[in-house]
Amino acid sequence: MFLPLSVLTEQQPRPGHLFPTELGWHVLVANGSRLYRVTEDFRDAWQEASNEKLREALLAEAGIGSITEERLLESPPPAVRALSLAVAQKCNLGCTYCYAEQGDFGRAPKNMPLEHALRAVDLLFLNIQPGESLSLSFLGGEPLLNRPVLQAAARHASGWALRTNAKLSLSVTTNGTLVVPEDGDFFEEHGFAVTVSLDGAGEAHDRQRPFRGGEGSYSRIVQRIEPLLRQQRRMQVSARMTVTPDSVQGVKESVDSLIALGFHTVGLSPMLSSPAGHGEMDPEALARLLGEMKECGRAFEAAVIRGTRYPFLNVMNAMKEIHRGTHRPHPCGAGGSYLGVSAEGKLFACHRFVDDPSAGFGSLESGVDTAQQQRWLRERHVEQQSPCKTCWARYLCGGGCHHEVIRRGRPSCDYIRGWLEYCLSAYVRIKTFQPGYFGATN
Repeated sequence: MFLPLSVLTEQQPRPGHLFPTELGWHVLVANGSRLYRVTEDFRDAWQEASNEKLREALLAEAGIGSITEERLLESPPPAVRALSLAVAQKCNLGCTYCYAEQGDFGRAPKNMPLEHALRAVDLLFLNIQPGESLSLSFLGGEPLLNRPVLQAAARHASGWALRTNAKLSLSVTTNGTLVVPEDGDFFEEHGFAVTVSLDGAGEAHDRQRPFRGGEGSYSRIVQRIEPLLRQQRRMQVSARMTVTPDSVQGVKESVDSLIALGFHTVGLSPMLSSPAGHGEMDPEALARLLGEMKECGRAFEAAVIRGTRYPFLNVMNAMKEIHRGTHRPHPCGAGGSYLGVSAEGKLFACHRFVDDPSAGFGSLESGVDTAQQQRWLRERHVEQQSPCKTCWARYLCGGGCHHEVIRRGRPSCDYIRGWLEYCLSAYVRIKTFQPGYFGATN
């Protein structure tokens, strides 16, 4: 059979990715993110194939070809089942890279009125069915600058969950400087996931996250958070690091130091898009970060094999996604089942798009703009994005954070593929030497 020249020459979606480990050769089938061990004969045939159509035929011949795809390009938008409330569009820190432009999103600082917060919760529970899962997050700025509204909204949501038999997850992202012991009591009572923004330890953090007056914030945060770390039972207190070119060196040591403090998990994210371009990662910095992350990954692998815990969130999440065979046409629920609510009660694609009219989705008063939801989900689908639609990692990655891609493009594709290839090989090793890990709760 001869394929037309146009088929042979046009760029085709990569149906899979072949990679070696110490345990042999493996192939990831992109559609459905399914992982298989393959023979050396398969490897040779794959490497000799001159185009992606031939590789797709090779997968089909091996009985591991494409499954039926749900493109979701014209499907009705999903119900909103996750909201983030910008309860305080203001902040007491002066992080120059902040997507929220130091908390106020480039506008006058403001708090969300209680009426808007309660109405947002009512929207979240609209047409809820018993047993459904919901998520309510509190962000800013710094959400603890509007503590009474945060607490009232959380109690309102908990009451709704009790009446409707819904599964409610509550979370808050805070800089940690304003936490008081009573916050720990409240978060523990309601089972909050508490994420503390910490960009490393000591001076490394202080360079990136100073108070507005210029003084460092690390010692204050550790002092305020330490009681929560001791108290966490129902609540889980995690740390999130933002990595810039200036903080890449020593990432592994920073992760270790935060784990040692007692955080439930420690995760990191490279700074890819900031309002003025300050602190954005370039290809060289991303390559160095990939090396640091692999060091953390190897520490995670060693801990799993020993039967201990090294709670590096990036690799933990990757293991779960690979194990369940994730198939993500979008990177997250933004603009679909998840929306962000501004202090003024307007709806946006997510917390990072607050007050950006290009990503508006209605308001608490008018309701969700379902037509905009459908347009967004269609246009942002991974198969509608280039070069995503031809990439082997497309359904593991989902095309990258919408906010970062729209603002800056895709400078991190090599970094993402490098990280995912490492995670695939780590998955093979853990599945072989400690298969019980994937049946455990982590």
